[in-house]
Amino acid sequence: MGDTASGLLTIAVLVAALAVVHVPLGGWMATVFTDTRHWRIERLVYRLVRVDPWSEQRWVTYAVAVLAFSVVGIVLLFLLIVFQGVLPLARGASMNVDTAVNTAVSFVTNTNWQSYAGEAGTSPFVQTVGLTVQNFVSPAVGLAVAIALVRGLVRSSGSDLGNFWVDLVRGLFRVIVPLALVGAVVLLLGGVIQNLTAPTTITTLSGGHQVLQGGLVASQEAIKELGTNGGGYFNANSAHPFENPNAFTNLVEVFLLLVIPFSLPRTYGVMVGDRRQGWTVLGFMGTLWALMLTAVTWSEVHAAAGPLGGLEGKELRLGVWPSALFATSTTATSTGAVNSMHESFSALGGGGALFTMMLGELSPGGVGTGLYSALVVAVLTVFIAGLMVGRTPELLGKQIGRREITLTALTVLVMPFLVLVFTGIGMVAPLVTSQMLATGPHGLTEVMYAYTSAANNNGSAFAGFSADTPYTNLTLALCMFVGRFAPIVLVLALAGSLVAQRRRPVTAGTLPTHSPTFVGLFVGVAVIVGGLTFFPSLALGPLAEALS
Repeated sequence: MGDTASGLLTIAVLVAALAVVHVPLGGWMATVFTDTRHWRIERLVYRLVRVDPWSEQRWVTYAVAVLAFSVVGIVLLFLLIVFQGVLPLARGASMNVDTAVNTAVSFVTNTNWQSYAGEAGTSPFVQTVGLTVQNFVSPAVGLAVAIALVRGLVRSSGSDLGNFWVDLVRGLFRVIVPLALVGAVVLLLGGVIQNLTAPTTITTLSGGHQVLQGGLVASQEAIKELGTNGGGYFNANSAHPFENPNAFTNLVEVFLLLVIPFSLPRTYGVMVGDRRQGWTVLGFMGTLWALMLTAVTWSEVHAAAGPLGGLEGKELRLGVWPSALFATSTTATSTGAVNSMHESFSALGGGGALFTMMLGELSPGGVGTGLYSALVVAVLTVFIAGLMVGRTPELLGKQIGRREITLTALTVLVMPFLVLVFTGIGMVAPLVTSQMLATGPHGLTEVMYAYTSAANNNGSAFAGFSADTPYTNLTLALCMFVGRFAPIVLVLALAGSLVAQRRRPVTAGTLPTHSPTFVGLFVGVAVIVGGLTFFPSLALGPLAEALS
């Protein structure tokens, strides 16, 4: 009973904190991306990179800018990793070429999948100059794309969606950097380390020796969670006491990874001029998050007999409820950080975390990616509703025609295609099956979880699947790259199609998209689409394991 009360209180405090910042943060982000003025530091950046901040871009130019910026980031990060041995603070760190490719793609795509031990595979220099920098810019890219899609719904009879470089810089300087600074200070006060001391060798109780690394952990931990990145400074990620020392820092980290995604619906409502639309998207995201949190927590609390539930793979200093809360939130976003080992979750608990990712980045999703993914499902929902009642579907006065629904369908299909194809190949390819710790349903879940995590740009993993081989590194990198940028291009194309339309006036036949009924339909479409796509695979994996 004490654990239940403590767990419920933790969730209540988290929800209350998110509610307190929802309106001011969401409103501030709307102001940021509609402001006609440029800050002095922003103007300096524009001059350095030779960008005209007053010019705007069509969707094709916007997409090219996103892709070019990201590909250059991959190349530069790859070179940093490969040559880290001759750079400052090397400390003997090394990485294979295929692992370096995987890592570079991973951090630029906001996935932060790690096929290496954080403290051993990369030097403090690469952690700080390479990985942490990408932890800032990769969520800013997702935020910019989401704002471009919102502009497509707001503007009429035009072709411009804004300027990617302006959106990127504003997202960094006005939103992400200030919040990360505050988050880092709070984590530092909570006990997360921040130093550049030499490694310390200690003698363990059994008489052995262990090397403890230091590092600039608090600063990376804050942006790791805030930017829904997930890459840990240490191999144990947020289960490591240097990254997450106590229940307070655990709650702060969960808050950081949810705060921007759950505030963006307010930004959307303000920008479209109807705040009820923002409450609808928030209700959709919150409902999905609450449902999956309930399922995963129940599964873990009842995973084993006794009052402590399923503690295997969980930190005793945190317990079952905070572990389930962290697991649900990290898979509901694109974060991928872990404070417990998902491999050790019960079959239904691990399956719940897996299904949360399979829904797409929706509940509430990553920074920016959650909002634009939710709006894609909203387009699909009004289209299905239009078919049901025999009316032309519209969203905020924009008609959803053949081009719009084609782009929407392709966006929805990218992730399932990647997951199912590469999981199927993996289950018969010796290069993959030889890396599986388990066989049968659990082995299928291990492989499916890995490719679902990569295709959704999440980054968490079932630790029993050893993915650090050339084949798995490169195929996972491919899933991360395509899973990130194919939907971005399609979403920008959808924004370009919407911005060219005039906004139609509301009539008696217009489907209200701000009612509780629409929220229910919204949630139903997301769950049914995910269920129809993945239920056979889930039935062969976690469901079969739970029933065995």
